[in-house]
Amino acid sequence: MASDNELGMGRAITRRDFVNGTAVAIGALATMGSGMARAAAPGPGGAPADTSYPPAKTGMRGSHPGAFEGAHALRDGTLDPKDARDIGETYDLVIVGGGLSGLAAAHFFMKDVGRDVSVLILDNHDDFGGHAKRNEFTVDGRQLVINGGTLNIESPQRYNLWAKRILDDIGVDIARFVKNNEHEEKLYSSLGLKGADFFDKETWKRDYLAVRGGPGRRAMSPEVLKGTPLSAKAQAELARLLAPDHPDYLAGKSVAEKKDFLARTSFRDYYMKTIGISEEAMWFYQNMGHQSFCVGADAAPALFGWVQGYPGFSGLGLGEVPEGLFADLPGGHHGRQKESSEAIHFPDGNATLARLIVAGLIPAATAGRTQEDMGTAVIDYGKLDLPGQPARIRLSSTVLNVKHDGDPATATQVGVTYMRGGKLEKVNGKAVILANWNMMIPYIMPELPETQREALAYGVKGPLVYTNVALRNWRAFAKLGISRINAPTMFHESIELTEAVSLGGLKHPMSPDEPIALHCVKVMAVPGLPKRDQHRVGRQNLLDTSFETFERETRSQLARILGPGGFDPARDIAGITVNRWPHGYAYTYNSLYEPVEWVYSQSETRPCVIGRKPFGLVSIANSDASASPHTDAAFLEAHRAASEVIERRTFPFVPRNV
Repeated sequence: MASDNELGMGRAITRRDFVNGTAVAIGALATMGSGMARAAAPGPGGAPADTSYPPAKTGMRGSHPGAFEGAHALRDGTLDPKDARDIGETYDLVIVGGGLSGLAAAHFFMKDVGRDVSVLILDNHDDFGGHAKRNEFTVDGRQLVINGGTLNIESPQRYNLWAKRILDDIGVDIARFVKNNEHEEKLYSSLGLKGADFFDKETWKRDYLAVRGGPGRRAMSPEVLKGTPLSAKAQAELARLLAPDHPDYLAGKSVAEKKDFLARTSFRDYYMKTIGISEEAMWFYQNMGHQSFCVGADAAPALFGWVQGYPGFSGLGLGEVPEGLFADLPGGHHGRQKESSEAIHFPDGNATLARLIVAGLIPAATAGRTQEDMGTAVIDYGKLDLPGQPARIRLSSTVLNVKHDGDPATATQVGVTYMRGGKLEKVNGKAVILANWNMMIPYIMPELPETQREALAYGVKGPLVYTNVALRNWRAFAKLGISRINAPTMFHESIELTEAVSLGGLKHPMSPDEPIALHCVKVMAVPGLPKRDQHRVGRQNLLDTSFETFERETRSQLARILGPGGFDPARDIAGITVNRWPHGYAYTYNSLYEPVEWVYSQSETRPCVIGRKPFGLVSIANSDASASPHTDAAFLEAHRAASEVIERRTFPFVPRNV
């Protein structure tokens, strides 16, 4: 095992103290509190030189220290919202949550009623965007940008009306983006880089990198398999599984019966018990479902494997996966999960969308206006919360209580209490939209009916981590002939070079000699437990893992995989940002654990439907309200919530839902 010194833990970039899990450069504590060290030079495009600029902060990000302690104190009963000071501010609309749904709700509201209103958006993080966060690095004078959360615009051809409408409103031109990146998208293949699987010595008794013949799983040819630690039996099983033709493993059942069986059978059981592959061969597929459900093959239905195009279903006679499968669900989670060549990935993921919405809400905050501008646009965070402007965004403000000023049926305003800088403050809203995590709402709004509170608490968000690493070059990848690594039983299960796309003045590196960002994924699944319990245990495991552990494990894993290509973690790593999401993906219904109709129909009994009902002057948004982790669901629920507010504003005499 490499020593800390060999891994680079002692280099200047990582000479850190640790305050609540956040890395702080020595000498910075006195001047920057819990902030990070100042960068050596200003970033491109005029970006601020110090990393107090939220997107440029490294260390522990995502749900960073300071973003959740107040909420945990409320949960644990150690904080009383009654101690809040009313700061004398009243708004036409207060929105709780500055993620894509909250920002979109403000956009829809102001678009319909005009800018002669006052809107306040409160968010517990030090940056807007919710899960759609942006990470920036400056390495050897070059700006690197990568998504810290929400990845892409997935299957835009299946976006709902309001999701498409907001993309049009903020100037997203997908066709132009695709055309401008025709050259970049072929970069890795033009260099001969392929996918690979890494067999770790802890599981297989020796480390071994198997480079595939192409990008997909079917590229695992017998020749490639032959050199792996797999037994001859497991190699034969994989060859059989990856063959284009399969027998009907469910012979005697109708198509409807087969789909019902697959919906109620885990992917793991289908592969191991129905098809008959061994534990060895299952190693390749144990994490199926991770990046959609935050649980693996043991807790994901086999039917989803068919939807995703996994092998082993061709002989069942199910036909092609229909475009409309699951798409009747509002924001249809599964309808977005079918693989699509139309998925659009900006360099910072959907943070580009958040930045474009903010540019429209608060024009003074940035000179950027177009999607191309957002590649290098700088946000002036000091202008997000100024008196007198129609929209304000107040960051680092954790909402802890929402309560009508009197009977919800007749009240004229709602008090919203939040913690900022260790102090409790209160503002008032003539209307409120809760666009935050729905599972938090029962704690902050106890006046809701018990049935609605139970429904909102049902969904347990899936925990996961995106660790982004800035490299001084990617020569080791080029030498090994790889761009993406699958490592099912290592600390990070997948590692890949950032997608080769550019945006305006932000250019993707085209040579392995240039700095690049690396994207590593860790899903906090706990196999063997029911899905919601896996999320709860995984969340605590994540919160208990320090940044120092993440850094050491990341450096060690990269050294083991890339070392044969000449990679030196002490020399080649320029920065690490850990995007920790204990409350990550919105909870999605799963036919292994919940009624089938919750998954495959618009059942009114679904908790998300019951939970999102308006109450008095309060409406509820967030993708949680669609039981979907996708951006189009966040936009759909934002429009519904904003429409409810506008309807109450337009027809105040109509009885409220209480």
